[in-house]
Amino acid sequence: MTSQSEIDAAMGFAPAHDAPIPYMQRLRDYYLALGYGNPYRWAQYRDVPFTKLAKPLSETKVGLVVTAAPYQPGKGDQGPGAPYNAAAKFYRVYTQSIEGEPDVRVSHIGIDRKHTTAADINSYFPLKALKATEAAGRIGKLSERFIGTPTNRSQITTVEQDCPDVLAELRKDGVEAAVIVAA
Repeated sequence: MTSQSEIDAAMGFAPAHDAPIPYMQRLRDYYLALGYGNPYRWAQYRDVPFTKLAKPLSETKVGLVVTAAPYQPGKGDQGPGAPYNAAAKFYRVYTQSIEGEPDVRVSHIGIDRKHTTAADINSYFPLKALKATEAAGRIGKLSERFIGTPTNRSQITTVEQDCPDVLAELRKDGVEAAVIVAA
């Protein structure tokens, strides 16, 4: 007789203890613990507002949109492994040059600090990979600026303020496609 674990292994299933981190439930619990009266509800649309590229990616100008915050001296620990730091939050869309190595951090975001330290900036700010992709000719051009968008707890603020601001900045730079990285 074959056991369930043998069947699972034969099918390539991970063992039961190797389950994904239930981050969505953890976030719901987190917001309730902060005193919000209802669980967080993720935006979910019937129609996806994406558009097929008009030309090959190798001819397309690409922008980078992130939730990472610029480092703010004097606003407490913002380094890898830092505890949650509300003082480092920002509340309006910002832009910054991609020249050099911009100093952005994620201490202001409620990430899973038990399983990650944010030590690898490339995990939440893939600028280096995008520059390499541009150099290899896989994308036409990388926008000269990246865009930072706040992680407000208000979907209304995100939809009515932040999204239009991000779109305006992308258009200002002539961006035709965007890589969006939410930490």
